[in-house]
Amino acid sequence: MDLRELNAFQAIVQEGTFSRAAEKLNYAQSTITNQIQRLEKELGVQLFKRGWEAELTSAGRIFSAEVGKLIRHWNEVAELAKGLQQDEIGRLRIGAIEPLMQTILPSAMRSFQQSKPKMTYQIDMGHTESLAHAILRDELDFALCGEPSDPSNFHFQPLYQEKIVFIADDLHPLCGASDVPFREILPFTLIAGGRQCLYHLQLAKHLSRDEISPQLHTITQISSIPYFIQQTSMIGVVLDSTPLPPGIRIIDVIWGASLIPVGFLQLRGREYSPASSKRLLMQIVKEEIERFP
Repeated sequence: MDLRELNAFQAIVQEGTFSRAAEKLNYAQSTITNQIQRLEKELGVQLFKRGWEAELTSAGRIFSAEVGKLIRHWNEVAELAKGLQQDEIGRLRIGAIEPLMQTILPSAMRSFQQSKPKMTYQIDMGHTESLAHAILRDELDFALCGEPSDPSNFHFQPLYQEKIVFIADDLHPLCGASDVPFREILPFTLIAGGRQCLYHLQLAKHLSRDEISPQLHTITQISSIPYFIQQTSMIGVVLDSTPLPPGIRIIDVIWGASLIPVGFLQLRGREYSPASSKRLLMQIVKEEIERFP
C-alpha cells in the first residue's frame, strides 16, 4: 500500500467515477484501475462492486470512512521525516555543571529556540564525572563541564577557565583584608561543593598539605552556599561565576590553586556536522560565554 493508491481510492469516492478520478489526478484510467486492484489485493477485500462502477462494497464503505485519516497520517509522517532529515525536529540532550544553569544556558537556549522552534531539549545538571558517565551511557549528546579524570573516551574542547574563590559574610573578620594567606582561613568552618566536584578535589589536595584540619561541610548545590554562610563566621568555597547575594563578598586568599577549564565534552569521534542543530547550539553557547563578563 502506498500513498498513490490511497489518493486514487479517495478521488474515486469523491468524483463518483474512475474516469473523473483519473482526470482529477492526471492519470490514465488504466492507471487508476491498476492502483485499485493492487490496493484490494493488499487489503484482501473487494472495495468496489464488480463492473468497475464506482459503487462501494460494505468493506469499501468502512475503508472510505478511514482513508482520509490514513492520508493525513501519511502526510504527517512524511513531514516529520523531512524535518528530521533537515535537522529541524528532534530532541537535544544536554548536560551542564551548575554555574552554567543560571548564567549561560538560559540565554543560549532562548536564542537556539528562535532558530529551531520545533526542536525540544532536555538539560541535566551534574558534576563533571556524572555527566561524563551519562555521555558514555548515551544519555546525553554532549555536556558543558570540566575534563573528566579519565578523558580517554572523550573529546574535550575548553571554552573558559573557572577560578576557585572563598566567600564570606560582610562582617567576617577576613573580609576587606588583602592577600590573606591560605592558612588563615583554616580555623574557620568551610562549606564547599560535593566531593565529586573538580574544585573540591583541588581544595582537598591543599587541605592535605597543612596540619590544620578545618571542619568542612559539603553541599551538592553550589549556588546555595552563599546563603548558608550569611550572618555566620563560616567561609564558602565556590566558583568565581557563582552569583553572590548582597552582603556576601570574596575574600582575597593567596593559595595558588589551578584554574579549572570548562568546555564541551562529547564522545571521541562524535563531532557533529556544521549544519546540525547540535553544532548550532554549541556555537550559540560559545558566543554567550564570550559575551559573559
